[in-house]
Amino acid sequence: MSAFKPRDPDWENKVRTSFARQTVMETIGARIASLRPGFCEIELPYRRDLCQQHGFLHAGITTTIADSAAGYAAFSLMPPDASVLTVEFKVNLMAPAAGDRFLARGNVIKAGRTLTVVEAEVIAEQGGERKPVAQMLATMMCLEGKADVPERG
Repeated sequence: MSAFKPRDPDWENKVRTSFARQTVMETIGARIASLRPGFCEIELPYRRDLCQQHGFLHAGITTTIADSAAGYAAFSLMPPDASVLTVEFKVNLMAPAAGDRFLARGNVIKAGRTLTVVEAEVIAEQGGERKPVAQMLATMMCLEGKADVPERG
C-alpha cells in the first residue's frame, strides 16, 4: 500500500465533518472506524431491519457502506475547497452478508487531480471469523472550488 500525502492539512476534520452530515450513515448506524490518507474504514453493526428476506444484510446497504468508504478514502486526498461525488462503481457480491458486524474498507488505488480510482471491500465478521462479502471498484470525482456543504435545506 502506498503512502498518500493529503492536499488539505485539515483533511481528517474535513472527512469526519462531511461524514457526520451523511444522514444515511446515521440512519443505518454506520461510523468511521479507521481513517488515514487514502483509506477509510466504516463499521456497521448487524441490524435485522437492514436485511433482505433471507436475513442477510441487504445488497443496497452493503453497497452504501462500500461507496461511502471509497468516497471518503478519495476525499481525504482532495484539496481544502473541494467536495467528492461518485462517478461510477461496480460491485461484486461474493457471499451472503451474514455477520454480527460489517467493515467496509476503501483504499485509493490512483489519486488524480479530477478522478480518483478506489477499491473497497466489505467484510462480514461473526464470532471472530472474517469473510469477504463484497468487492467494489469505484471512480470518484473531485469537485474543486465547490465546498462540501449541503445545497438543500
